[in-house]
Amino acid sequence: MNRARAFWITAPGEGEIRDMELPPPSPGECRVRARYGAISRGTESLVFRGRVPPDQYAAMRAPLQEGDFPAPVKYGYISAGVVESGGRAGERVFCLHPHQDRYNAPDSMLVPIPDAVPDARAVLAANMETAVNIVWDAGVGPGDRVAVIGAGVVGFLCAWLIRAIPGARVDLIDPEPARAEPARALGLTLHTPAAARETLPAASRDAVIHCSGQGDGLVQALELAGTEARVVEASWYGDAPVSLPLGAGFHSRRLELRSSQVGRIPPARAARWDYHRRLALALELLADPALEVLISGEDRFEDLPRVMPRVAGPEAATTLCHRIRYPDPDPVWV
Repeated sequence: MNRARAFWITAPGEGEIRDMELPPPSPGECRVRARYGAISRGTESLVFRGRVPPDQYAAMRAPLQEGDFPAPVKYGYISAGVVESGGRAGERVFCLHPHQDRYNAPDSMLVPIPDAVPDARAVLAANMETAVNIVWDAGVGPGDRVAVIGAGVVGFLCAWLIRAIPGARVDLIDPEPARAEPARALGLTLHTPAAARETLPAASRDAVIHCSGQGDGLVQALELAGTEARVVEASWYGDAPVSLPLGAGFHSRRLELRSSQVGRIPPARAARWDYHRRLALALELLADPALEVLISGEDRFEDLPRVMPRVAGPEAATTLCHRIRYPDPDPVWV
């Protein structure tokens, strides 16, 4: 038996690191030592604050979660590390695992990190996987004019993916001035909501992706969508209600409002794609060093009980991906 440490949410807005005994890996499992993790500012912040509605407890479980909502619960899905034992010993892998320094995981859930992607950047894999799924749901094609509302990590990645589609034009909309610098670094055009209303004609976009987590952003998404256009709602609001103006031109323009959720692969691809293939693609797409700009801060794993309230609260508006660094291995544990 080896020791491990894991971060647990003990009550809404509170957490602690707990010591645990880690049994030997079962057949079909590997032992992984985490090197880097990250805090998902959207969903994980809602979980940390106890904002998961009871009727969504089952749907919102993380793949290797322990405990139950609202607390105590060990939650998270971003871990980049190295396999310590088993047939894949020494391999760098990404796993959808909660915040924990060592853990056992099914071999099938460990996706190799490509040589061109450093561990510290691989923490963007879960967000990239979500962005890929959203762009699939949006059905964006060559030459399309697209608006992405909400410049969080997922919004940035959606816009970055669309920018690479031949002839596509993408405009990124967010009220936070600090988002302008990472937008420039990624070759994207950023507008404030007010500037977008002045420069982007209403009902002019072939597709609109909404990632802001704010009802006002979804209202603007409906305003920008052209006739027969699709609006993809990628935000998850937890237990917060959202009001929409479904009068005006919503019906006359025959708009389609569609949710996107990374837990389901779009039907048009489900016969050929599985979660492992999609996550492997997400990791391959992280080879571009420019994406480092989406890492807005870093703290030690030991400091998570103090970091989570800060990142999920006062710093939420300015944080992009907040990386967690695990300590070097203790020789006694290996």
